[in-house]
Amino acid sequence: MRAHLFIAGLISLLLAACGTAPPAPPRPAAKLVERPASSAQAQDVVIYALSLIDTDYRFGGKNPAAGLDCSGMVSYIYGRAAGIHVTGSAADIARRGRPIERDGLRPGDLVFFNTRNAPLSHVGIYIGDDRFVHAPSSNGRVRIDHLGARYYAQRFETARSYFD
Repeated sequence: MRAHLFIAGLISLLLAACGTAPPAPPRPAAKLVERPASSAQAQDVVIYALSLIDTDYRFGGKNPAAGLDCSGMVSYIYGRAAGIHVTGSAADIARRGRPIERDGLRPGDLVFFNTRNAPLSHVGIYIGDDRFVHAPSSNGRVRIDHLGARYYAQRFETARSYFD
């Protein structure tokens, strides 16, 4: 009798298991649209930017011998390292670049900030690892800073690319 009860219980369990809905098939992972790796031109921009660390800051400066401001630095580096002609203020440079998402930044792209209570008032060159090279008026020299640093994180506005 016990064997019959055991078999009946086992059959009940099997039937109950058959009555449950099969697990849903796994959803395909969302495809992230990734930008290709930085171009050789973009890498040249990064290397050139790094070579200008500690260059003196000068408002309106457009070459390392006389000093550089942020837009002058970008214009000088892009022209020399990549043969790309960008001129004007940080805002002018931003208007002509192709918008990109912050999480899609690649070395050589440009990052823009509101540092003087004016939109797009400062620009730097992204070098990777959440860092960028720029010519800030404070401390008076071209340097590397982190996008995540409180000052820059609060003032970050947008990113642009001049590369495919």
